[in-house]
Amino acid sequence: MIDFDVIVFGGGTGNTVASAAAAEGFETALIEKGPIGGLCLNRGCNPSKMLIQHATVADTIRDAGKFGIDARIEDVGFADLVREVNDELATLAENKQDDKRSEEHLTLYQEEARFTGDHTVELADSGQTLSGERIVVAGGSTPVIPGAIDGLEQVDFLTSTDALRLETVPDRLVILGGGYIAAELGYFFESFGSSVALIEMEGTLLAREDADVAAAFTETAAERHDVHTGYRASAVAESDEGITVAAESEDGEEAEVSGDELLVVLGRRPNTDGIGLDATSVATTDRGFVETDSQLRTNVENVWAMGDIADNGMFKHSGDYEGEVVIANVVHDENREADFTALPHAVFTEPQIGAVGRTEAELDDEDREYVVGRAEFTDTAMSRALKLDRGFAKVLADPDSREILGCHIIGHEASMLIHEVAPAMRYDGTVDDLANTLIHAHPALNKVVMNACADVPDSVE
Repeated sequence: MIDFDVIVFGGGTGNTVASAAAAEGFETALIEKGPIGGLCLNRGCNPSKMLIQHATVADTIRDAGKFGIDARIEDVGFADLVREVNDELATLAENKQDDKRSEEHLTLYQEEARFTGDHTVELADSGQTLSGERIVVAGGSTPVIPGAIDGLEQVDFLTSTDALRLETVPDRLVILGGGYIAAELGYFFESFGSSVALIEMEGTLLAREDADVAAAFTETAAERHDVHTGYRASAVAESDEGITVAAESEDGEEAEVSGDELLVVLGRRPNTDGIGLDATSVATTDRGFVETDSQLRTNVENVWAMGDIADNGMFKHSGDYEGEVVIANVVHDENREADFTALPHAVFTEPQIGAVGRTEAELDDEDREYVVGRAEFTDTAMSRALKLDRGFAKVLADPDSREILGCHIIGHEASMLIHEVAPAMRYDGTVDDLANTLIHAHPALNKVVMNACADVPDSVE
């Protein structure tokens, strides 16, 4: 048994907690079987956004004619750009690994491991057992691979990790799923020549977004892809013709879609099974997430949880914020509480989507009164300069206090525009503050947010 003051199980955002503990003199163990940096740096948002930027550049060149500029794409070194992105990130991960190994009071274990008790972990390769006075569970998440699709396990399908390393553009790509990963990767591969089909059981793509945004995105996506919404995949088969997916709608209508590659992106689940958390007393939800309180403590004394494995938002930016809270509480013995008010998110497709706060459906479920303001991108001067032909901002507000309850944007640079609203929501700003008090630079595109706030009526109609 090797005793530590702190054990951090997971080297994604958890690696920052380990370094902070070691810097304060705590003997710390960091356990991560893969590259340091975890999902985001190595298999998620970093490589995907870097690759998507290549797609955006390609689309920009194709659209140059709108501005009277004759430009064309003569060649794309697809394999080279994929290798360049992944090699660059692999180097970053290796540098992080070297840094960890050189940090005083920090021991890095890069191997499989499982919990054997509330405060003990067994390493798979060496068979060593580690004990920690303080434990941080940051075990991340893993792709959902459904068992109910006949034949899926018998075909050579791709996960998002595989897709981000694929060095050949498939002529035909079938994607199971219609969430943000499916939307982003569909956009990426279509931009480089794939014929993309998406099969999604919900009535729209991006069904968790506000209904107006989801409907608008689905309409736009259908211009680029073969979109099958309202269909659930039931069987998969492989032949000389490729991979064929059979799907069925709720009313019994059947569809078959074939492709050269099949990408399965049906969400992610917390990795509680993969790290042996059932050997502990740590409580989990019905969906497998680790339950935490407002200080990110679990029900077991001196055990905290953060990141995808905790049910506080499966985003890298929420994980980074959770890391700050855990450092305060684990390393500095503070009682800092996490406040996820106005946690924004973005989808990096074309067009982009940015959102913060509640949707109309969520407010309806809460039986809460609200008013809606909306503004179109095409009504702004910058939209005309950029030659945009679609997009809108939608704001939901309390009719009495004028508190912003949610904002949903689909359009150019929505991922940045949403950050005008997020601070206002977090610090008790109102729609009237954004519409009338804040002076917006003209003709900046974020005047679409100002216009949406100005459009919010004074009362429920």
